Amino acid sequence: MSRDLFLPDAEATEALGAALAQTRPPRAVVYLEGDLGAGKSTLARALLRALGVAGAIRSPTYTLVERYPVPGGEAAHLDLYRLAAASELDFLGLDELSAEAGLWLVEWPERGQGGLPAPDLRLRLSVEGAGRRIRLAPGSPAGEAWLARVAS
Repeated sequence: MSRDLFLPDAEATEALGAALAQTRPPRAVVYLEGDLGAGKSTLARALLRALGVAGAIRSPTYTLVERYPVPGGEAAHLDLYRLAAASELDFLGLDELSAEAGLWLVEWPERGQGGLPAPDLRLRLSVEGAGRRIRLAPGSPAGEAWLARVAS
């Protein structure tokens, strides 16, 4: 039961981030997919901001992982673009992260294929004119329930 949306501007992206934040389950893994410039980081920042993260929300492009305190635990924002192989995930401390982070936002998940937890929600973004097209697709029963809450 995937859902396609058009996000005409930054405000629409922020609204979607807020809707995802307000309806998220206690533990969730989100894959953010799309080409460079598709809006993956923008949506991740909007979701984190809606969860109450104050101050700078840094891009994990160079650090690969940024962690943030959020209600109910911790959120982890991963950007795997610079990985050459999934085996490089071993150096990121994902076992510790798995125990501590209730929310994973993973950009470029295909670069970590086989070494990441399965997604609850896949968000596929693409540029469309001045806006963005996004496909929200569940990857688990928890993701299906989450997507149903966002849609209502």
